[in-house]
Amino acid sequence: MKKLKIYGWMLAGMMTIASLVYGQAPGAMAPDPMAPGRRNVSFPASDGTTLSGYLAVPEGQGPFPGVVMIHEWWGLNEDTTILADALSREGFVVLAADAFRGKVAREAAEARKQTTETPPAQIAADLDAAFRFLASHPRVRRDKIASLGFCFGGTQSMRMGARNPGLAAVVIFYGGGPFQNAADLGNLDKAGPVLGIYGEKDQGIPVEQVRKFEAALKERGIRYTITLYPDVGHAFVKSTTYNRGGSPEQAWKQAVAFLKENLR
Repeated sequence: MKKLKIYGWMLAGMMTIASLVYGQAPGAMAPDPMAPGRRNVSFPASDGTTLSGYLAVPEGQGPFPGVVMIHEWWGLNEDTTILADALSREGFVVLAADAFRGKVAREAAEARKQTTETPPAQIAADLDAAFRFLASHPRVRRDKIASLGFCFGGTQSMRMGARNPGLAAVVIFYGGGPFQNAADLGNLDKAGPVLGIYGEKDQGIPVEQVRKFEAALKERGIRYTITLYPDVGHAFVKSTTYNRGGSPEQAWKQAVAFLKENLR
């Protein structure tokens, strides 16, 4: 009997921990981060296509600041929607946009294919449509909307800022190919401040590129914060790491604090 009691207590504890990590009710199975993400809203693209996304709304009446969240090169999967829920609990209406119109990859080759074959103009137009949809939401403060993206999405967040002076802040988690020249920054100086988060051991984004991006921001007089975390590489903030301590949790908390400061 004693062993059974201990086992039941341990199982309940494990279920409670899982519920805290993944935002699921106790007893629910932890979701597969690579599975296609939940979608609960739709809105029109500029070409008439119906786009879908995942909208996470905090408790309360609002209005709240908003964030357009952009996924990694895998597509809009559960990893992204879990992070959208986590950010929403901090007091933001979060729209996890879908840059690949429903395509979700599990293998790197497939992710690379959809990233390179999706027309850049279509991606830009769809993300701008997501921005407009979020700005029209009755519980969102339309003048307090930020873009935030991871990896592929980090690059898209940077580009959104260059296109949209109406953004109140821009957050870039290790976006590849950061702008190297001040002339490429577009309207980024008219948008809100920029936060760039990178890993010093990232093999795909050398520190030299990050420093050139920083120099370009400085040349244009853009308010920015660039943080290089020394012990991590690429894609270190995930739904399975953002609240587990170390650099991933520090980076996540830095982004949340940055958004709260600049969208208040």
